[in-house]
Amino acid sequence: MPFSNTHNKYKLKFSSEEEFPDLSKHNNHMAKVLTPALYQRLRDKETPSGFTLDDAIQTGVDNPGPYWDLVSSAQCLQQQLIDDHFLFDKPVSPLLLASGMARDWPDARGIWHNDNKTFLVWVNEEDHLRVISMEKGGNMKEVFRRFCVGLKKIEEIFKKAGHPFMWTEHLGYILTCPSNLGTGLRGGVHVRLPKLSQHPKFEEVLKRLRLQKRGTGGVDTAAVGAVFDISNADRLGFSEVEQVQMVVDGVKLLVEMEKKLEQNQAIDDMIPAQK
Repeated sequence: MPFSNTHNKYKLKFSSEEEFPDLSKHNNHMAKVLTPALYQRLRDKETPSGFTLDDAIQTGVDNPGPYWDLVSSAQCLQQQLIDDHFLFDKPVSPLLLASGMARDWPDARGIWHNDNKTFLVWVNEEDHLRVISMEKGGNMKEVFRRFCVGLKKIEEIFKKAGHPFMWTEHLGYILTCPSNLGTGLRGGVHVRLPKLSQHPKFEEVLKRLRLQKRGTGGVDTAAVGAVFDISNADRLGFSEVEQVQMVVDGVKLLVEMEKKLEQNQAIDDMIPAQK
């Protein structure tokens, strides 16, 4: 895929001092050779295909060197945030990489979270903005309330800056992945279903409830210890409130089915009609 110099033209609006990467904790050959003066002299150069100095040094910036773990407790904090599903990691999928999603990584990427980490904002992971509200326990109402209040405040700030969310009446919110067109909302609950997940009609029940399952590690991950992330399958055709209510009602039914199976009782009379 040819490189595009659009991002480099934009970066030239900033001084070389502002754009020079922090290499204070790096221990590789790139960091030893690259100086602020050299960066200033070469950063506006590019090949006919648009390949720039920033593209050339990206590997060295992303990979500090073999002694990083010994000299810094910071990459540990980063990994802990990733493991806790608070911080996103650099994409590795060839499809995402080929689309340019990891271009200039990690510039202009980051997260914001409140003190107790129940409300987070991801910046430029896949979508420009991803707003997350979560907490342990079953208080879905409070999670949704916090989500709505926080999102409304963020949107007000963007509108004042002249950059409202991209939305159309026909498609709803315009997002990176076509599967999220519409509300763009996924309301998930982590629930353990060891009996029900082995039942032959588990998949059918989820389909009838308009729900989907995934592992707690995210999309394309398997459930560990029969703990599933159950969420709404739809983004289009229903409002945010309707989608969250489907999750609340659906998970409640799944738990009731699990309890019946634990008592070796049949659940055929609990199979719901198609929503």
